[in-house]
Amino acid sequence: MVLLTMILTKYALLYSFITNSFLTHFEFSILTLSVLLITAGGYIINDIYDVEADRLNKPNKVFIDVIISKKNAWRSYFLLTFIGLFLSVFLSFYKDLSYFSFVFIFTSFGLFLYSKYLKKLPLLGNFIISVFIAFVIYLVYLYDFKYIEFWKLTHKEAENSVLFLHVWITVILYAAFSFLTTLIREIIKDIEDINGDLKIKAKTLPIIIGRKRASKVAFFFSAVLLLFLLIILQYIKKDRLLLIYGIVFILLPLLYFMCKLWFSKSKKAFSELSNLMKVIMLFGILSMLLFRCLD
Repeated sequence: MVLLTMILTKYALLYSFITNSFLTHFEFSILTLSVLLITAGGYIINDIYDVEADRLNKPNKVFIDVIISKKNAWRSYFLLTFIGLFLSVFLSFYKDLSYFSFVFIFTSFGLFLYSKYLKKLPLLGNFIISVFIAFVIYLVYLYDFKYIEFWKLTHKEAENSVLFLHVWITVILYAAFSFLTTLIREIIKDIEDINGDLKIKAKTLPIIIGRKRASKVAFFFSAVLLLFLLIILQYIKKDRLLLIYGIVFILLPLLYFMCKLWFSKSKKAFSELSNLMKVIMLFGILSMLLFRCLD
């Protein structure tokens, strides 16, 4: 999902506004690879600290101490994270954006803190991982749309141009969509995994307030997402293609998700909801392709 998001953000969304790019295709490949490596390291460290809970929540998907030893898992985590950081820092300095290096360093450290401490706390861990996922979209914008000479040229010739504001708002809207869908899914996953989390004495939202109330919190954020989508659909109503796509592939599935969420009680039901939200996230990201079809 991270790879697809980065590719579509650059080549579908941003390229529909401007083809001038601060990064060459090769440089963008380095950026993408560094993000993927850091993300992979994040998954590994998360599985290392979650191994006890995963043995109860998803015994068929545990690979620590089954496929790979914990020692080798740690080695893999450090190797992937180091290479990812090296590539990102190298690219940042090479493009004279050295301060961007701190974004990757902070993210890597944040993923470690999330896996070791923050994931076990109510909502805080959910919010943090949602911010990280949403920032992937904004990261591509930061690197690839900050074409310095183009910025100077545009502001010199047309100070009142709305192009940059329009692009920025569009990117922010996609990042907000990614944040909300990830947040909802993370809460659903916590409800699904409550038994394993109890075993490791985590303090996730469902453990603190119970499954039923936690599902209502997820429903609340789903309602926020619904309102968010309705506002966007009103804004893009002149673009028939985007409007129809948004209604059929995002709005209607979300309404079905909310109806199902309201009545769900079993682990299986919440697992299905988690998968459904992932599909909604995918359709949301794929909508970037439609920008290439607009005038």
